[in-house]
Amino acid sequence: MKKIFTFSAVILAASMLLMSATTNNEPTSTSGVEVGDTAPAFTLKNVDGKMVSLSDYNDQKGAIVIFTCNHCPYAVMYEDRIIELHNKYAPKGYPVIAINPNDPEVQPADGFEEMQVRAEEKGFPFAYLFDDGQKIYPAYGAQKTPHVFLVDNNQKVRYIGAIDNNPQEPENVTVRYVEDAIAALEAGDAPNPDHTKAIGCSIKYKK
Repeated sequence: MKKIFTFSAVILAASMLLMSATTNNEPTSTSGVEVGDTAPAFTLKNVDGKMVSLSDYNDQKGAIVIFTCNHCPYAVMYEDRIIELHNKYAPKGYPVIAINPNDPEVQPADGFEEMQVRAEEKGFPFAYLFDDGQKIYPAYGAQKTPHVFLVDNNQKVRYIGAIDNNPQEPENVTVRYVEDAIAALEAGDAPNPDHTKAIGCSIKYKK
């Protein structure tokens, strides 16, 4: 009887894990770009209603492409830092391009109209684009919000990962990954590290 009970418990636990894996909103694929790959092109609608393409930034030294959103606590914690990144580095040739990858049917707080409201509330000085149809974030391999892809003037991906090493306490940040990566590019060097783990919320999509 004990063996039968143990076997049944194992089956039950496995079934619960399978149900959890198939009902969560976290992408199962990790495909996307690697450092050194060409950044996937995109043309997406900005909160001002205009269409914005990655190629619109060809005259820049690069771009800080950040997949982010309205509702995620981590994205909210980083909003001011993303604004600061743009204000500091756009004049140096590295503007921020923010992209909301979430499906608003799964997370209504991330709908396009809600994006417009949030952009106005925070005074976003950068493009805030909607990945309608969710075709762009899988091409990049974004997994979290926020998730950074630093692109150079040849549209090559040079850094992937987190903005810095302390989401919760900006005053206690000790490593600024994106800033360090840009400094390396400006010096003609390869960023080191060129890949870190993005910390944030899973991207929300329909099964």
